[in-house]
Amino acid sequence: MKTVIVCASVSHGNTRRIADTMAHILDDAKVVSPEQAGPAELAGADLIGFGSGVFYGRLHPQLTDFVRALPAGRGRAFVFATSGLPEMPLAPFTRPLARLLEGKGFEVEGSFLCRAFDTWAPFKLVGGINKQRPNGADLAGARAFAERLRDGRPQDGRGSLA
Repeated sequence: MKTVIVCASVSHGNTRRIADTMAHILDDAKVVSPEQAGPAELAGADLIGFGSGVFYGRLHPQLTDFVRALPAGRGRAFVFATSGLPEMPLAPFTRPLARLLEGKGFEVEGSFLCRAFDTWAPFKLVGGINKQRPNGADLAGARAFAERLRDGRPQDGRGSLA
């Protein structure tokens, strides 16, 4: 199975760590930034992951702009994110991107979210929050999520959110 993971990891490398962990389970998937990913490369993939950190309650604009620019297609996809703050129950961080992908013709097989080190404005004053995240439990959650995708058992996953 050929898998490509498109990852916008711009602050502390949190999202890239999650992407690399999933890539290892998904037959050493290729992890690329939105700038490095091309439609031709994605066209040959059996499974495509899309992930970023959360900024002001949304996934990074680099990633969402990339998905908006994709031609209509078909295939399996998943969405993942890392965030310093907890997700609001009525506004999941990954839902807008999943809906955008579905509108492009992708079958979104699940999403994964975990907490991560964050130095956004007010938190910078105290050295950031979630300094040890993603941690071992978060990476184990990412591995388990990737195993379910690899084995054809789609399901939403959450790292340790506490």
